Amino acid sequence: MELEGDPDRPGGVMVFVNGVESSYVDLEDPRHLEFEYMQQMLLAMHDHLEAEAPRILHLGGAACAFARTIHALHPRARQLVVELDGELARRAREWFDLPRSPALRIRVGEARSELEVMAGTFDVVVRDAFAGARVPEHLTTVEFLHAARARLAAGGLYLGNLVDAPPLTVARREVASAREVFAHVALAVEPPILKQRRFGNVVVVASDRPLPLQRLTRSLLSLPAPVRLVVDRELDAFTGTAAPLRDAPTAPDNEARPESEGEGDDTPADVDAQVRPAPGGTGRT
Repeated sequence: MELEGDPDRPGGVMVFVNGVESSYVDLEDPRHLEFEYMQQMLLAMHDHLEAEAPRILHLGGAACAFARTIHALHPRARQLVVELDGELARRAREWFDLPRSPALRIRVGEARSELEVMAGTFDVVVRDAFAGARVPEHLTTVEFLHAARARLAAGGLYLGNLVDAPPLTVARREVASAREVFAHVALAVEPPILKQRRFGNVVVVASDRPLPLQRLTRSLLSLPAPVRLVVDRELDAFTGTAAPLRDAPTAPDNEARPESEGEGDDTPADVDAQVRPAPGGTGRT
């Protein structure tokens, strides 16, 4: 795990995990989001939500850059981050000026396992969890989405980040899965990715309440990197004959379990009970 300062932005810090960009935190401006897909998710949340003090569940949080920005914009929000990598979660608390509980709680655990035993409801569920460059398959299925929907308050919003490359097979199947579970689904995607000219992030936006399509379309087009909102017939054409993703049959208990996609299996569940802020708020591995 490494930190690297941004030579073009004072206070900007990139967090690398296993040599891969994991999070970008602006120490001087918590409202700044460097990653484009987070900018897209923030606009989708703002355009859809009516709650003044939203309850937000993050399945995957890395260094909590998105949660930190939400707190800066909505200090009354209550957020829970579930992060598999216990070391990253602890260091994020030590290095960065993260809000304390109850504004932001960090729980170390596997996202779906925590989701399925969790109580209470949320206005937004954000899935932003990766194993390498891919979302773990069990966090993409119809069954997972039903579990996420069960944790949403009436009219709540689901946001799923993924990375895909031409021919966008993963994105098509994730959309098919979301459309089986939610009444209203849209896809936020940069035009070069939609036209299959390059790989990149794609955001699934879903709810049982109608999405504010016109408002969100305008908002996404106003970003520094303009984004298309794919809906209705265009989304039909995009999805095509792609089949929804489903859980694999459960293996018997005596069979070997698949290797975990990260750390944290034997880490105490609540990071906030384990970590005290380090003097100065930042550090380097």
